[in-house]
Amino acid sequence: MKRLFYTLFFCLPCMLIACGGSDDTPGGDDNPPVVVPPDEEPTDPRLLYNGIRLPEQWPPVRSSSSELEKGMSPFYLSDKPSVIHISIGRQLFVDNFLIESTNLKRTFYYPEYYSGNPILTPDQEWEKTGTKGAAFAAPFSDGVWYDEKEGKYKMWYMAGGGSYATSGAGVTCYAESTDGINWTKPILSVVPGTNIVDYNSERDASVVWVDKQESNASKRYKMFLVAREAGKWRYNYKTSSDGKVWRAATQSEPIADRSTVYKNPFRNVWVYSMRHNVRVDANKLVRARDYNENIDPQAGTKKAEALLSAFWFGPWANEQRHPDYPDIAPAIYNQDATPYESIMLGFFSVWQGPENDVCASDNVIKRNQIMVGYSRDGYSWFREDMNPFHAVNTTSSDAWNQGNLQSVAGAPLIVGDKLYFYLSGRRLRGTQEITTTGLAMLRRDGFASMKGTGELQTSLLKFDGSYFFVNANVAGEMKVELLDSNNKVIEGFSKDDCKVFKGDNVKARIEWTGNTSLASLKDKQIKVRFYIDNGEIFAFWISPSMNGESMGYTAGGGPGLNISGIDKTN
Repeated sequence: MKRLFYTLFFCLPCMLIACGGSDDTPGGDDNPPVVVPPDEEPTDPRLLYNGIRLPEQWPPVRSSSSELEKGMSPFYLSDKPSVIHISIGRQLFVDNFLIESTNLKRTFYYPEYYSGNPILTPDQEWEKTGTKGAAFAAPFSDGVWYDEKEGKYKMWYMAGGGSYATSGAGVTCYAESTDGINWTKPILSVVPGTNIVDYNSERDASVVWVDKQESNASKRYKMFLVAREAGKWRYNYKTSSDGKVWRAATQSEPIADRSTVYKNPFRNVWVYSMRHNVRVDANKLVRARDYNENIDPQAGTKKAEALLSAFWFGPWANEQRHPDYPDIAPAIYNQDATPYESIMLGFFSVWQGPENDVCASDNVIKRNQIMVGYSRDGYSWFREDMNPFHAVNTTSSDAWNQGNLQSVAGAPLIVGDKLYFYLSGRRLRGTQEITTTGLAMLRRDGFASMKGTGELQTSLLKFDGSYFFVNANVAGEMKVELLDSNNKVIEGFSKDDCKVFKGDNVKARIEWTGNTSLASLKDKQIKVRFYIDNGEIFAFWISPSMNGESMGYTAGGGPGLNISGIDKTN
């Protein structure tokens, strides 16, 4: 019911901050109207599902001069809600939002590359790039999703194009899999004898979004293709009922190449992450991003335009640098994002150089590595850990991921106890680049843990469920205690009442003697205190079901999950 309610008061036409005017004129809907649900009092439309209240100016106005190379610092970490709502999704310890006090230490983890990489290679004539030996078969954002309706993995990727290329640009192809590792390229009818699903454009990046909350079957698949016409890059919005045959809907205003789009379902808006090459002076160009949002993808695409008045973020001040070109200032080459459980996951392709002309003269590949960030409002990104989430391989002369790693829309997919991340990587064969698709795997929720021997106490929480679950790995033992708003232990839910947890489990139910659920605490606000001996906790949540469904978003989906894209009972 709460999910419906939050969606209701955000389901209003949102003005884009870059819908027109000059670059130095801020835009936006500063005072969105209030929707009054039937039989309820007026509600603050800026209040999010997790208790965060958005600022009056939304989207915020940021300076493309003073904030260009300072990254972002989420306001909600220094100004937390008095009560945090945890009814949607697993609650991850990727930042300090949930934590009131602790002596445990945050540890970050990174996916491991699949030993059989690459999982998709260019082996067809239409996947060749030019005539000198280069080839391309990998998503350039594009998309990898699990379709619960059909029970199969689906991939949209860019191919070199071969004889179907327009002005040397690639084409969009489709592949599918039964296990997410072994892929086939079905012969389709769009271009007979190939698996091409979209061509006849000078394409760059593209996003295919499987919109699992879409009620119109003809628009379940949405494509946001960035293509150049008459010297201008624009979004081209298309829809499909099957992801193979596409219908053009509208175009955007001018943008830059390597721009992307993704859905933020927590607020039911489409986010336009637009690259903007900001000229600082004659010798300095900074790759940054502009921000637009709209509830309607067609209207949003039509209005989208890269303007400095819509400046969002540039590189963080402490980005890693290229060890061989240390004087080059890093920049944000691309950004994708996916809703996962209770947060938005952001994937930042950080460019570390060198420029294309130097790459050609030195016969190297530009170094883009993929970093990860986290957002609880869909706009502000937290990046405490600056190490690569997906790193280049510089130890092998023939590694598939020598350079220019790019993230993929839809990732991660949830496959049992693991998360599957897909990405593209490039290697050199002589002087020609070969671009392929790779896979990396991580523990479910395994981005970061609170680790050690000690205690962790949460802030005051509001919840809807009845059954307490954790994702934890504990060599010693863990106990959980519930407190009231005055930090007093709630009778029946003390540490001594708690049944000890030990072991490694991504979905373990916590019980107390005499209390197998939290039903007696309905409508109460609580704090949670974890006592951990030699272990780590990745997430906790309070589920409405004994099976442990979290009611959070399931990113690109996965086998056995709900077709709605939400972790709930089928």
